[in-house]
Amino acid sequence: MNYDKEKLVELAFAKMPFGKYKGYYLVDIPEPYYVWFKQKGFPDNKLGLQMQSMYEIKINSLEPLIRKVRELYSRG
Repeated sequence: MNYDKEKLVELAFAKMPFGKYKGYYLVDIPEPYYVWFKQKGFPDNKLGLQMQSMYEIKINSLEPLIRKVRELYSRG
């Protein structure tokens, strides 16, 4: 259970390291960007897994959950 919590917190604070959305939190990147990657293929690394997760979060309208996690854990 703690492992899942850590991954969720890590995802909430993950930022895009390249491209048009460099420096943006993954949750703040528009859904069409993830849809495009879904069609073309996500990177085969940790970022790719995070992007796949964010794709699922976006298509299921769960962004408020990620934003809440970021808010809760940014206060220490």
